[in-house]
Amino acid sequence: MRSSRSAVLISGASAKTPGFGSDHPLAIPRVATVLALCKELGWLDAGQLRESPEASEAELGQFHDAEYLSALREAEAAGVATVAVRERFRIGTRENPLFPGLFSRAAATVGGSLLAAELALEGYIVFHPSGGTHHGRPDRASGFCYFNDPVFALRRLADHGLTRILYVDLDAHHGDGVQDAVCDDPRIHTLSIHEAGRWPFTGGTDERGRGRSVNFPVPKGFHDAELRFLMQAAVLPYARQVQPQAVVITCGADGLAGDPLCGMELSNGVLWSAVEELIELAPAAVVLGGGGYNPWTVARCWTGLWGTLSGRRIPEELPPAARRILAGLSCDLIDDDEVDPLWLRTLADPSQDRPIRRAVADLAQQVRLQAAL
Repeated sequence: MRSSRSAVLISGASAKTPGFGSDHPLAIPRVATVLALCKELGWLDAGQLRESPEASEAELGQFHDAEYLSALREAEAAGVATVAVRERFRIGTRENPLFPGLFSRAAATVGGSLLAAELALEGYIVFHPSGGTHHGRPDRASGFCYFNDPVFALRRLADHGLTRILYVDLDAHHGDGVQDAVCDDPRIHTLSIHEAGRWPFTGGTDERGRGRSVNFPVPKGFHDAELRFLMQAAVLPYARQVQPQAVVITCGADGLAGDPLCGMELSNGVLWSAVEELIELAPAAVVLGGGGYNPWTVARCWTGLWGTLSGRRIPEELPPAARRILAGLSCDLIDDDEVDPLWLRTLADPSQDRPIRRAVADLAQQVRLQAAL
């Protein structure tokens, strides 16, 4: 399946400077590695790479509280958050640390998603891998997310008069911040596939968001055959029922086999296929990044996703320069003997196919009945 639309990749501040300091799951190169691989593969034609602008204070204030924005700026400048600021705004913690350039970096993530929405309305398929900060709250940071860029993309699409917008979250963690932010907006529907029992411990099937939210809490070990089954049995039927004018997809890479913080076992190829199927449902499409804590699987997933969205052929073996990029990566959460040799020489994972478990079949049926599909 190849879309006839042109694709654009948005690069942000996270591709230029490291963030989160040290001793943090996101203190690994992610978008920078994707861009380096795409360059070596010759996958960035003239005009395809756009720079993410920083969202202005006024733009950020359309969702985030002014007190929170001020506290974040002041804490970054001071390099430390007081006890009261840490407790109220959840910044300066191990989860959401302070580091130089934090506010600018987070504002560029939002700016990239606003630009992505505008470009999608012009007919492009837009990939913004720095985006997908789906846990951010209006008044506090949450889950490594200081702002909530998917909300800004969704609202920008709605501001242009769209009345049927679908948000799909394929990250291993429930997109709680997005679901809660838009639950009262009749123009926006949300759908999340995430690992059951995983932080933030929300996203049960009973969370319907005024009837416009659908959640699939899948069991540990969720694999390719099960995702394909859910897509055909419930996800795509629900999406078609919405008849979206635009789709916004958070394609986190933490659901892949080999991620150190999650227990799903997907291949990157099944994620690429799911995204392809979803973007064909609407004339406007924005694809964001999200979680992912294994630098090899994240880079390969998002590089291959860009290749898929932009109509490139995925090579069976990577060229030597690309292999050197992958060989130069490291991660404190993954021991050297846990690095799969395939991560160093290919983009596409082997398929993770096993029998579909009863729990997944029951989940699809439950959601179908709830959504009256």
